[in-house]
Amino acid sequence: MAIAEGRTIPFVGPDAVDVGVLETFEYAGPDQEIVTETREFSPVCPYSGLPDFATLRITYVPSDRCIELKSLKYYVTSYRNVGIFQEHATAKIAEDLQRTLGAQRLVVTTIYNTRGGFDTTCTVELPAHR
Repeated sequence: MAIAEGRTIPFVGPDAVDVGVLETFEYAGPDQEIVTETREFSPVCPYSGLPDFATLRITYVPSDRCIELKSLKYYVTSYRNVGIFQEHATAKIAEDLQRTLGAQRLVVTTIYNTRGGFDTTCTVELPAHR
């Protein structure tokens, strides 16, 4: 069965990402690097609506807040039907987390599964929140 050229699966825009679910908790310890990773990040291609599967890695040094993981899971899941370019998704996640955390250092990396014969890894590093 052939799929008609130009066919797309319906999706929503980046404004559907639920930043409001992100929660933090107080951190008052020594400087430490925290790395959290999931292989369950899956926004969609803004042309086709087909999923882009990726590993999402978040590395940060907190100032006085840490991200609560259940809220992070809800935030990441809110990308499930969002049509967004891979590079824009990585940047949005970094910006949203930095606004929420005010981390000393924050690095967000997305490692996308092969698509059209290309492997894509995107990395955004942000300095301290000002």
